[in-house]
Amino acid sequence: MVARTSLWLDRLDARGAATDGGAGPSAELADPHDVVVVGAGLTGLTTALLLARAGWSVLVVESRRVGAGTTGRSTAKVSLLQGTRLSSIASRHPEPVQASYVEGSREGKDWLLRYCDEHGVPYQRRLAVTYATTGPGLAKVEAEMAVADRLGLPVAWRDDLDLPVATLGAVELADQAQLDPMSVLATLAEDVVARGGRIVDHARVLGVHREPGGKCLVRTTRGDTRSSTVVLATGMPILDRGGFFARLKPNRSYALAFRTTGELPAGMYLSADGDTRSVRTTPTVPGDSGADAGETLLVGGAGHVTGRSAPTSAHLRRLTRWTERHFPGAVGTHAWSAQDYSSADGLPLVGRVTPANGHVLFASGYDKWGMTSAVAAALVMAADLLGDHPPGWADDWRPWRPRELAVGAGTAAKWNAGVGARLASDWLRPWPAVAERPTPPEGQGRVERSQFRRPEAVCTVGGVTRRVSAVCTHLGGIVTWNDAERSWDCPLHGSRFDATGSPLEGPAVKPLEPTEPAKPPRRREVPGAAPSD
Repeated sequence: MVARTSLWLDRLDARGAATDGGAGPSAELADPHDVVVVGAGLTGLTTALLLARAGWSVLVVESRRVGAGTTGRSTAKVSLLQGTRLSSIASRHPEPVQASYVEGSREGKDWLLRYCDEHGVPYQRRLAVTYATTGPGLAKVEAEMAVADRLGLPVAWRDDLDLPVATLGAVELADQAQLDPMSVLATLAEDVVARGGRIVDHARVLGVHREPGGKCLVRTTRGDTRSSTVVLATGMPILDRGGFFARLKPNRSYALAFRTTGELPAGMYLSADGDTRSVRTTPTVPGDSGADAGETLLVGGAGHVTGRSAPTSAHLRRLTRWTERHFPGAVGTHAWSAQDYSSADGLPLVGRVTPANGHVLFASGYDKWGMTSAVAAALVMAADLLGDHPPGWADDWRPWRPRELAVGAGTAAKWNAGVGARLASDWLRPWPAVAERPTPPEGQGRVERSQFRRPEAVCTVGGVTRRVSAVCTHLGGIVTWNDAERSWDCPLHGSRFDATGSPLEGPAVKPLEPTEPAKPPRRREVPGAAPSD
């Protein structure tokens, strides 16, 4: 049976490790703190560690558990060759800005691998490869090769690969790395706590308010706390200040783990074609589902804008069919997906959430390359808060820089026109009336109109049918059912909610309100059976 969770999270649970990386959640939010870090992924925990090392009082607040967001669902490639990202950036920015992106990524990569070496976190050195299977893809690979070479990366061209896929050409970069992201997060969490920091899980931040005395009041579902500074390490900033929900695009992509026999490719491969495929292996560890010694195959891709491609399970089926065709005998063990954000100008955004507010910082826009960009972002934010000189490349990663606003304006306008059109069409759509159809079967959901003409979301998960408001609590979009992950996803800005309506990720912090009590499935009557007590 295929587990509906990432291989990394499943391994952590199988080891019996604490869900918060061994940090030990606290029932109380003591205050004040020097900094509250919101989000316990790679960005948040690296930032927390850098500040704790400097003697700051640090509190990390996580809405679920350490690694439950993007980091724990990543394919975890630590590479400076990132598909066609460099040529994409080069199409919009001059060479000095391109170089800034590479330098920041290199610094993030070097810091992370050095930290792994110092703390015994295992990783594997691998060849990174961007390949093409189509003519348009080949043109992209050639462009990536040219940009990477111009920026000083020791790339090389390959005509043939050890992939069981017909390719037209590829660019490769040696001595990159891959790892288990949860091993890194568990070590970072333990390090933060050992240095006096605190981690509180299952506490969702609802808002941040500046008090007259200068402190930030941080409101959470487990009480309030205060700090001098707040770092939002939540992917999409959960506060609407700065309007970053309109300057970032949420994307979901999928990953599968497979048990296989026979020889597997030794590198980290990513296609440049329209429907991308990511292929790599990871060493099998004790406890992996039905695994023997060797390697587990990981295949990813089939991405789309969050909430705008249903049924989502079709993407997993497409990946499965592709894998079975190219790796005969592969048996799926895990299926999951992750959410990433791309910025309107194509570069990460790291810094103040508004130009005049130096007390709330954020980082986002990694565009699926967070294993390098998240660490680089943490280095920048820690330098800003500690009063150190940030690295020279950091200026080109800042929000509110004139070039970011100018270059990204057209893209942001296009994105928001699409958001507006989707909002209007969904509200005008003739949704079926409540109870016009039978109760959704297990694992399915749909949107209906209540008697008050308000959209309702109804789904059946775990044998329980629930009805909640279908109106996203962020900006009023109509959510769609994600059958691959049993969630309600907003097609506007990527807010996601579980079957009960509780927020999972994205800018929304309030739940979808229930419209009626949850109901267990109706028991089928058996003719002749005695009534139960």
